[in-house]
Amino acid sequence: MIERYSREEIKSIWSDENRIRKWLDVELASTRALEARGVVPGGTAEAISSGAKVDISRMLEIEEVTHHDVIAFTQMISEQVGDAGRWLHYGLTSSDVVDTALCILVRDSLELIIKDFELLADAVKEQAFQYKLQPMMGRTHGVHAEPTTFGLKLALWYAEVLRDLERLQKAKENISVGKLSGAVGTYAHLPQEVEEHVCHQLGLEPDVVSSQIIQRDRHAEVMTTLAICAGTLEKFATEIRHLQRTEVREVEEPFRKGQKGSSTMPHKRNPVKCENVTGLARLVRSYSNAALENIALWHERDISHSSVERVIFPDAFILLDFITDRFTKIVKGLHVYPEAMEKNLNLMKGMVFSGKVLLRLVESGISREDAYTIVQENAMKVWEGEGSLQELLLKDERVNSRVKKEALEAAFSMDDVYRSVEEIFMRVFKQED
Repeated sequence: MIERYSREEIKSIWSDENRIRKWLDVELASTRALEARGVVPGGTAEAISSGAKVDISRMLEIEEVTHHDVIAFTQMISEQVGDAGRWLHYGLTSSDVVDTALCILVRDSLELIIKDFELLADAVKEQAFQYKLQPMMGRTHGVHAEPTTFGLKLALWYAEVLRDLERLQKAKENISVGKLSGAVGTYAHLPQEVEEHVCHQLGLEPDVVSSQIIQRDRHAEVMTTLAICAGTLEKFATEIRHLQRTEVREVEEPFRKGQKGSSTMPHKRNPVKCENVTGLARLVRSYSNAALENIALWHERDISHSSVERVIFPDAFILLDFITDRFTKIVKGLHVYPEAMEKNLNLMKGMVFSGKVLLRLVESGISREDAYTIVQENAMKVWEGEGSLQELLLKDERVNSRVKKEALEAAFSMDDVYRSVEEIFMRVFKQED
């Protein structure tokens, strides 16, 4: 991933040095397990550990000849550790090392993404409570529907982030496995006890059954989870982009001192950060399809998945880490304009309360069909500029003959919305304000 979208901690996980270091960790754990069983001379693992260092440039030189990265790795280490090197990779096949190490990298990356989403949840929750009862227009199809509150919109975001956290935790659980079962998964060269020893040293569980590789449904689950998380962020960012439109301007992403919006139009304050989140989320999502296609491999294993994973795993994790951090900062620094929210709420001259009026008419004994017709006829007059919905209904004999003025006026209040918001907050946050 390019530096522009890379943060240091997640980038370091996927560096060549760290990846090869994890290979070495698997090799050393295996050697220690074999020492404990008396297969390998005592002190071998320590000799390898103390003498070996990850030398990427030397490994690449060897790979130019071998055209095999794991052989290049073992040869690079063996050159440094002398006689102890003959026990390196004893009884292992390449995928024992590479797949187990990959699961460690993915697990470590998921832990970082989980922290990112926990910080996002905290930021969303704080803003949700701040704007819990701030009235605004709810929209369906992009058109004014019924009143809601900005806090309720954010509570909905919070609940979705919590679901993403559950998905991330589950994906982490299912990818935290290792295997040392050999070339076709039969343990022909090493007993299962060695695999158990190694996995537990590395904080993994032994895969219950494997072929030459750990099965790629686990990896696809991770990638589809990342895609869903990216989709969540895209959804939120798209909402802010709409609310920041000039004719709406109810919410705006942060615009810092010294920031410029356009090279030619000095007045511009564009939602560029949210647009950036939207664009990069598309890229993360696209990687999930490649991961799904990696599930179907030939027999006990082919190598078609390998090249794909070298790209999609580092890129997806680095990008998701970047856009989660970016969107968390957007949430923390939101510019919220209550006056614009209330102005837009009143723009429709009461038509947004038409659903409540419909219910009052039904309660008065009018059929639903007739009640709908009465409200709609008056609403169409509002569209034509003949007044507010409340004024027109008060003049309509079909209405005022059945519904008291006080009951009709109550239908145009926010009281029911506020009461529902309190109840929803209790469900979402499981606590009182």
